[in-house]
Amino acid sequence: MKKYSFKNDYSSLAHYEVLSALSEAVKTQHEGYSEDIHSQNAAALIKCRVNQSNVDVHFVSGGTIANLIVFSAILRPHEAVIACDSGHISTHEAGAIEGTGHKICTVSSVDGKLTAAQIESVVLAHTDEHMVKPKAVFISQSTELGTVYTKSELCDIYASCRANDLYLYIDGARIAAAINSRVCDMTYSDIAESVDVFYLGGTKNGALLGEAIVICNDDLKKEFRHIIKQRGGMLAKGATIGVQFEALFKNNLYDDLAKHSNAMAYRLAEGIKELGYEFLVEVESNQIFPIFPSKVVEKLMQNYDFHEWVKLSDKTAIRLVTSFDTHKSVIDEFLDELSCYS
Repeated sequence: MKKYSFKNDYSSLAHYEVLSALSEAVKTQHEGYSEDIHSQNAAALIKCRVNQSNVDVHFVSGGTIANLIVFSAILRPHEAVIACDSGHISTHEAGAIEGTGHKICTVSSVDGKLTAAQIESVVLAHTDEHMVKPKAVFISQSTELGTVYTKSELCDIYASCRANDLYLYIDGARIAAAINSRVCDMTYSDIAESVDVFYLGGTKNGALLGEAIVICNDDLKKEFRHIIKQRGGMLAKGATIGVQFEALFKNNLYDDLAKHSNAMAYRLAEGIKELGYEFLVEVESNQIFPIFPSKVVEKLMQNYDFHEWVKLSDKTAIRLVTSFDTHKSVIDEFLDELSCYS
């Protein structure tokens, strides 16, 4: 058995406070389909956190179903989504968006970020009714490379979306890690003011499972629950997710867990840098991408799990992800082992 897995931030089932809340909740009965008191409380807490009382909040089981439901709801049959080629909907969802009948117009990115200029170029390239019509923009915060959009970058993207009649959607699987990043200059409220719809990720930040879709644009709210049901996202036992988000947002646990994840990633990255290694992209949140000689990677894989991200001649960039449950001792042990190979 290996010492530790850095493959993702959801290998540990859930934070003990979340599990404790679920354990307490099993003592009573609950309304179904997220109409229970815990889901209502969680939605109210989220509205308070984003400082928007008129947003709609919907709870679903995971990120892929959240993305699928949103684009099913907001796009007409001939409309398409603009996304980075590294975006989650482009690479890791088995064609879920295409399965709903919507094309993804991808653009290349070295740091996982989409720019306003790239959005403009895609719009200009789609000229008439013989082509799909771009109608939505997909970005992740943080990105699939762990990078974080700044407030200025997000505002530029949103301005481009408004100018071109596009909806802006944020995949927030790791939005807590982004907001609590050392490079972030925005709040949840800033996010809510600069997008049409986004989701707050629970699965990758201490929850057993679950995400909270937040709809900011009034035009997208109508009959959204119909789409959730039709696409298989409406859980009869929706309280199981409501209970978790209530626990995560009641006493700032959501942000505290992300701060810990980031702190462990920074500690790991600084130790790797001190040993003379470089990174594929700047370290900004809880996903880091160090570049090691391939022989070193082979040795590390004997005791640790992680993803080999990209081959670079005789070197390999790997992905290491820290979580709410990553301890300093694990980081220090990894660095001690790495130092033996340096």
